[in-house]
Amino acid sequence: MTDAPLSFQLNWEPNGFQSPYFLAREAGFYEDEGLEVEFVEGHGSPYAAERAARGDADIALAGASAVLTKQSEGFEPLAVAAVTQKTPAAVYTLRDVFGEKLTDPAQLAGRTVAPSATKTRILTAQLLEDAGIRDEVDLLEVDPHTHHRVQHKVIDGTVDAAVGVVTNGIEIGREHDRTPDELPIGEYLDIYGMTLVTGPEFADERSETIRSFLRATARGWAAATRDPERAIDVLVDRNATLERNREIERLKFETAAHQLQFTPYVRDHGWGAQDGNRWQRLGETLSETALLEGEIDPDAVWTDEFRPADETLVAEYADRVRPTAD
Repeated sequence: MTDAPLSFQLNWEPNGFQSPYFLAREAGFYEDEGLEVEFVEGHGSPYAAERAARGDADIALAGASAVLTKQSEGFEPLAVAAVTQKTPAAVYTLRDVFGEKLTDPAQLAGRTVAPSATKTRILTAQLLEDAGIRDEVDLLEVDPHTHHRVQHKVIDGTVDAAVGVVTNGIEIGREHDRTPDELPIGEYLDIYGMTLVTGPEFADERSETIRSFLRATARGWAAATRDPERAIDVLVDRNATLERNREIERLKFETAAHQLQFTPYVRDHGWGAQDGNRWQRLGETLSETALLEGEIDPDAVWTDEFRPADETLVAEYADRVRPTAD
């Protein structure tokens, strides 16, 4: 084991999207690599990316857009793996509020939409721009009380729709016995979702540690995909309050595993692979907003150097999980 635990900064409090990491720890995959991993609850992707860039966390889980945003502020976050190939962001509503089934971005014309975070607001603006209706939608500023307040605005009909992550709509629909609809933004924008991030000093000094962490994490994702019930059991054991939402937490993970992570690119290139062209496109999207603090260099914010592509599970990830994912 290493002398000091490896600090892993989560993007948020434990939830179904994070269950593969908790399973990797519980199953001993990190221990097999000689790692003791300490999980730290987070306060959003920008917070996680900045902590990794500063060296306050060894590795962090953060959205790709947050990584570039922090680079624009003068930090040097480095994405070492793309965990989900599609953004988890989604526009969601309730059928009785929206008045019809939401199936296409064009239906948002003339509507009021409330985003839950700066990142999701940026992506929604791009979605509306691509649909040619940006000027026809009242896209609100981010509510400082985050997604829970935004959810209430949908529930009481104050807004027509909200922007959060996949399963947010399903969650409130089940809770209030109403019909939800969701429009996954990742189906329309070629944008990375969650990435694993480190800082320049840790990358220089602990390259083998990063490779070990990625190997173990890939095993965790594969194991969770094969046995999602076990993954959620481990998550609930970590936070018993999630028991009452067990079905939703499982849905979050399975959505991430089958819709956000398992893509044709992963079939061809393996777990965690990144593509410079996609980082460039994300950079162009962010640069069109007024939310970046300074210049960005998408080529400098990611690397495949530490991804253990020679590891069978990583290189042949699709073959290992295909029976479940398909």
